[in-house]
Amino acid sequence: MASDDLSEFDLIARLFEPLSRGHQGALGLLDDAAILPPLNDQERIVTTDCLVCDVHFRREDPPESVASKALGVNLSDLAAMGATPEAYTLALSIPRGCENTWLEAFAGHLQIVQDNYGISLIGGDTVSTPGPMTISITAIGKCAHGSALKRSTAQPGDDIYVSGTIGDAALGLKVLQETLSAATDISLDQLSERYQYPQARTKLGQALSETNTSQINLSNTNNASLIRACCDISDGLIADLAHICTASECQAEIDTDLIPLSASAQELLLQDAPLIETILFGGDDYELIFTTAPDNEALIQKLSLQTQTQITRIGRITQPNDDKKTVILAGSYTDYLSSSEQNGFIHSW
Repeated sequence: MASDDLSEFDLIARLFEPLSRGHQGALGLLDDAAILPPLNDQERIVTTDCLVCDVHFRREDPPESVASKALGVNLSDLAAMGATPEAYTLALSIPRGCENTWLEAFAGHLQIVQDNYGISLIGGDTVSTPGPMTISITAIGKCAHGSALKRSTAQPGDDIYVSGTIGDAALGLKVLQETLSAATDISLDQLSERYQYPQARTKLGQALSETNTSQINLSNTNNASLIRACCDISDGLIADLAHICTASECQAEIDTDLIPLSASAQELLLQDAPLIETILFGGDDYELIFTTAPDNEALIQKLSLQTQTQITRIGRITQPNDDKKTVILAGSYTDYLSSSEQNGFIHSW
């Protein structure tokens, strides 16, 4: 097999998943992070992300936004597992000729982000490279034993919820690339900021995990009361929901008319309905998508108020059938989708 025949997920499944089989907490490399053995009734959650210049961020992006994204995407992975972030390590490959002022601004904004989340840098490495800048961060968090959220626990009949609004970051990238303009005076800056400065849903992830912890402590054997599967939206809403379905061996149905949109995204969609593809498949939202039983609607409203986070029901989990589609799309916007087989962002070689 030629190297360019292996996609990102093919590569993981074929070459690296076998290396993880000796550790139960690796979860088959299917989740947002790994779970280490409990320590004093706390599970350790570990995740690593690597960002490459001109792949994950633009060469012309300000160092502050690069720092925000580099740490933010890792914190989002911890949020998806319901973990409280504790610390992180940084491996930085610096291209020759990189100015000290850029690095100073990068480090200065890392300080701001880590202070916002109450964490610290505890180690790493810096090297020079003739190639593009690469930034690799490993983030470490914790949650109560048995309460970590996973992708593999969705069940048919579950409702599907998302936090925040969807599609702003993908539209924001188009704004920065100057391939998107508005016919009216709407805030395009707000969209580009969502792309450059992601905000991890840490408080919501912790609240979802704590909900499960309280049920476990009550010896509640009715898992209908639990928050079930969870994932962060990095590759795109449809792609990341498909990750949950694949890990849980189920299917999903969502109504495109229910997808929560910001005012700017709504107005752009009214002007150009095919932008629904960008919204559904574009990625970089770093919102949470999770499932739970329909009876928990009041609980979700309570968590929304508690965390001051918009939470919206967009569909349901179903039994898999002969249809090979993992995610079935309904609603008025499906007429504007050029292909129902689209995936989110996938690295390939």
